[in-house]
Amino acid sequence: MRLLSTSDPAPLPAPWLTIVGIGEDGLAGLGDEAKAAIAAAELVFGGTRHLDLADAAIRGGRHAWLSPFERSVEAVLAARGRPVVVLASGDPFFYGVGVTLSRRIARSEMRVLPAPSAFSLAAARMGWALQETICVSLHGRPVDLIRPHFHPGSRILALTSDSGGPAALAALLAETGFGASRLTVLEALGGARERVSSHRADRLALADADMLNVCAVEVAAGEGARVLAYTPGLDDGLFEHDGQITKREVRALTLSALAPRHGELLWDVGAGSGSIGIEWMLADPSLRAIAVEGEPERAARIRRNAQAFGVPALSVVEGAAPPALDGLAAPDAVFIGGGGSEAGVMEAAISGLKPGGRLVANAVTTEMEAVLLAHHARLGGSLVRIDIARAAPVGQMTGWRPAMPVTQWRWVKPAQETPAKACSGLASGTAETNETIEE
Repeated sequence: MRLLSTSDPAPLPAPWLTIVGIGEDGLAGLGDEAKAAIAAAELVFGGTRHLDLADAAIRGGRHAWLSPFERSVEAVLAARGRPVVVLASGDPFFYGVGVTLSRRIARSEMRVLPAPSAFSLAAARMGWALQETICVSLHGRPVDLIRPHFHPGSRILALTSDSGGPAALAALLAETGFGASRLTVLEALGGARERVSSHRADRLALADADMLNVCAVEVAAGEGARVLAYTPGLDDGLFEHDGQITKREVRALTLSALAPRHGELLWDVGAGSGSIGIEWMLADPSLRAIAVEGEPERAARIRRNAQAFGVPALSVVEGAAPPALDGLAAPDAVFIGGGGSEAGVMEAAISGLKPGGRLVANAVTTEMEAVLLAHHARLGGSLVRIDIARAAPVGQMTGWRPAMPVTQWRWVKPAQETPAKACSGLASGTAETNETIEE
């Protein structure tokens, strides 16, 4: 017999939790391992529909999901060590409950038996290559999230929340100039109630869609369709603004300097129209932004722009900096486009910035330029002068009309410095998830 030494790793706990993906065909679609796990479980958790689908195999206690869902998570955790099954729709790790549970339970304590996801079933019915198809969950999420994916020729699979989902999606397509798109509604996939119907988006006539549905969109753009390009520097005309907007060419250079990276948070201070924070979030779904704006009318405008660009999660803080910055989550990057010459704004932004974070500030006034020159002299970084000219009529001919030049300061906060140290001596120089839990 071999004795364990103190250097041997501790044995991994045996899986006590089994997460079973189940489809609309219920037990008929499950393998023997999944059925055996359900029958052997002391406790079975799931949505009411899932529990009904697996009812014939359940021997232990049935527990429908509670509201708020965290109560059910705690109940699952309280049963640690006992045989527990959690029922989930399709693939539990594709917008599913498995993602939520894995944040609290080690993978060594669970086994997962997935079934085809709604997206997989929809792609199979449509004959679409899933790896070439955009998959978006709108279940419990704003329909506006799909807006950035409206590109001519693209194919989108969208999981909706309820029977009104197809109509809401069709209305959005028509409103944004994509009414000619083909919208196929796939209902109750994999079950006896499965139904597939195809419509032109601006002529959708489907009064009784099933609560469980996926919409397949073949995007077709009409004249003037609102297409959001993949590159930074979107057309100024796409934004609602009152003139306080970082113009597209400068915006593209600014976003390049901010250099967004996965999962990062941006402060857009003096946000104006919100264009910088919006385009930051459009770069990747993992990115977050807080727009700080002191003018109530502009703050409301930022919220409308965020919705129109498909980034409704943009956080808008209504208030003037620096007080409005107090208590905000520390950012990975800061952009100052307005109000930077006000006392304390630059200091507060630098203090709040994470070590190693990036700060980009733009100046069009001599007062703000003086602030940037002073900070550059003390802290280093780089200064860039941006001069843009646009062709415009000059009588019967054409000439170049220069825009106001922009001075841009770019600075990376030293990783070894504390926020307090980074701000020292500056005052004298200061004169813009995704899980789906089904009931």
